[in-house]
Amino acid sequence: MSDITLVLLAAGTSSRFGLKVKKQWLRIEQKPLWQFVAQKLENTNLFKKIIITSALDDLAFMQQYANYTFVAGAETRQGSLKNAMKEVDTKYVLVSDIARACISETFLHSIISKKKSADCIVPYLKASDTIVYHNETIDRNQVKLIQTPQLSRTSILKKALESDLEYTDESSAIVAAGGSREFIEGDEAAHKITYIHDLKKIPCLSAPSADILSGNGFDVHAFDDKGEMFLGGVKIESDYGFKAHSDGDVAIHALIDALLGAAGMGDIGMMFPDNDKAYKGIDSKILLKRVVEKIYNFGFMIVNVDLTIAAEKPRLGVYKLEIRHVLAQILEIDASRVNIKATTTEKLGFIGRGEGVGVIANANLKYFDWTK
Repeated sequence: MSDITLVLLAAGTSSRFGLKVKKQWLRIEQKPLWQFVAQKLENTNLFKKIIITSALDDLAFMQQYANYTFVAGAETRQGSLKNAMKEVDTKYVLVSDIARACISETFLHSIISKKKSADCIVPYLKASDTIVYHNETIDRNQVKLIQTPQLSRTSILKKALESDLEYTDESSAIVAAGGSREFIEGDEAAHKITYIHDLKKIPCLSAPSADILSGNGFDVHAFDDKGEMFLGGVKIESDYGFKAHSDGDVAIHALIDALLGAAGMGDIGMMFPDNDKAYKGIDSKILLKRVVEKIYNFGFMIVNVDLTIAAEKPRLGVYKLEIRHVLAQILEIDASRVNIKATTTEKLGFIGRGEGVGVIANANLKYFDWTK
C-alpha cells in the first residue's frame, strides 16, 4: 500500500495566461487539462489518494468528471495547499501544479526514491543563461530553477504551512520552519504552462477534439398583469409581463439551459436557484452573461444558437432582428449564428389560449482550439 498522497493544485485564475479559458480547462482531446494530468499520474499506481484543489466556482463541474477528492482552493497557492493538506493522512505527500502537464513516471520515481533523505525532495534545473540581479551579474552556477512536483513529509509540511508568511513552493516553507530539503536533477520536459506560448513547449499534449456538443432548453412562463415583458433581452411593448422569480425572460432562460446542456453543466435551476433572493427580479441578461463567461472559462466556444418562441400574443415579428443582435453581443458570436423563430400553436393549449409563452432553444458548442 502506498504511503504517498498526490495533491494537484488547480485553483488558479490563470491571470497570466492571457485568454478567457482557464488553462486547467484546456482540452486534451475531450479531457480538460486537470483531468488529463490526474489520470496520467493515477495510472502510475504510486499514490494512495489523489486530491485536487479547485476554484469554488469550478468545484461542482469538476466533480462531474472524476471521482477524486476535490477541495475548494483559496486566493493563494499556499492557501489552497493548506486546505488540501487537511485531507492528507499518509506519511508523505507529493505536491504538483496542474499546469505541469508532462511529468514522466521515470521523473516521479527519481523523486520518490529519495523520500527518506530529507523532509522535502526538490527537483531543479540549472540556469544556462547569464543571470543579472539588481543590475549585478551573479554566478549562474549558484542559481537553481525550482520545479514541482516536490515530495514532503506530511507532518513537517503541515507544520510549515501554519506560518502567516507566503511561500511560492513547499521546500521554502519547510526550510523556514527548520526542516531539511534535498535537491535533485529536474526534467526539462516537465515545463510549466504559465503563458500561452508555453503550450509550444509541452510535448505530451494532443490537440482538442473537433466534436460538436449540442444542448437544448425548454421553458414556459405564464402571463402576469404586472410588470414589463422582456424576451431575448429586448423589451416588448405589452400591457402585461411574466410570472417569474427573475424578470421572466423565458427566451433567455431556455437559451441558458441549452448552453448548459451542451457543456454538461446542469441546468439553470442549479446555477441560479429560484429560492435565492439574490435573483429576485434580476435582469436575465445578467444571468446569461455569467453563463457565457463560464462557458468560455471552461474551454468551450459557442458555435451557434437557435430559438423558437411559441406565442399567440404578443406578435414578435418586429422584434426578432433586435433579439438576434442583443443575444449575439452577449454570446460574443456573429449575429448570423443566432437564429430567432416565432410561431403560434394554432390556438391550442395554454399558449394558444393566450395564457403564456413557451420557448425551445438549441445550442452548439466546440472546444477552444489552443493549437491555433
